[in-house]
Amino acid sequence: MTHQYATEAIQLLKTLISTPSVSRDESKAADVMCGFMNKHNIAHKRIGNNILCIPDNYCETKPTILLNAHIDTVKPASGWQRDPFSPVEEDGRLYGLGSNDCGGGLVSLLQAFRILSGRQQAYNLIYAASAEEEVSGQNGFTLLKSHLPRIDVAIVGEPTSLQPAIAEKGLMVVDVTTHGKAGHAARNEGINALYKAVDQINWIRNFRFPKISPMLGEMKMTTTIIQSGTLHNIIPDTCVYTIDVRTTDCYTNQEVLDLLTAQLDADVKARSTRLGSSHIAPDHPIVQKCRQLGLKPFGSPTLSDQALMTWPSMKLGPGDSQRSHTADEFIHTADIDKAINLYVALLDNLNL
Repeated sequence: MTHQYATEAIQLLKTLISTPSVSRDESKAADVMCGFMNKHNIAHKRIGNNILCIPDNYCETKPTILLNAHIDTVKPASGWQRDPFSPVEEDGRLYGLGSNDCGGGLVSLLQAFRILSGRQQAYNLIYAASAEEEVSGQNGFTLLKSHLPRIDVAIVGEPTSLQPAIAEKGLMVVDVTTHGKAGHAARNEGINALYKAVDQINWIRNFRFPKISPMLGEMKMTTTIIQSGTLHNIIPDTCVYTIDVRTTDCYTNQEVLDLLTAQLDADVKARSTRLGSSHIAPDHPIVQKCRQLGLKPFGSPTLSDQALMTWPSMKLGPGDSQRSHTADEFIHTADIDKAINLYVALLDNLNL
């Protein structure tokens, strides 16, 4: 039944691949999506480079399910042996930038939305294609969110090998500045800010958060950048280093920031605390339906627009997360057909 929808989805994905849509430059890809919707009489509203579809039969008294995926891509990684913007099908694989992350989910969710919108359900189904996901930009889901009705649960079409990711880690980037006192390196004078930073970094490396998430495991903090000093013979009076923090559902970003501020004798500043860990209850009806279909819930270490959602959500999409942001990115075309069928089986006659 969905074969024709899959054929259309693959063709749409090819057109999207050939339309560069690096984050903050998605206008032409949004044009492509709107063109497809116009052709198939899908009512939609464009909000910047985001696209929102709310069907005419939307009812405020019903619960609402959001289907979401992003239209933007990262810049092509080094090492591509193909033209990243020329879609090529070979041996059941479709190569091209954004094919896996997350063009496959984007087009599959849209087709499932088309199929299910024509059926009476006990819930509202809406679809949103968002921009700037790869950079968590203000003109992406953050802008789109203010135009959404009340959402009860969401499916995000990130590549999960068609298994439900019912929790994902959050992200917080923290910049730390230690302060010392300059002096001549040849004499025993000054206070070395770099040494202070090294001691703190060693604590960060070895610290273990006591609470461990059943789905996401341990919290993770990694020092990734350090800058200090001006000349070889001057004791550095400042040192700046950066921590990549991956929060779980056991801790909020603010809780971790408070811990770092209390522990470190330094200026501690988070670039943002808004990208928190997200999850959905293991006994939520949509997760229970996943299990009935033989799917296996898991926890995802990678970030998505879920981090900006204040309602229950999960990731479920075709493709493999390990192929995201890599050279010669591809998706199996058969997985797009499977995804459409899976979304329809999961959502048809679902009771929230």
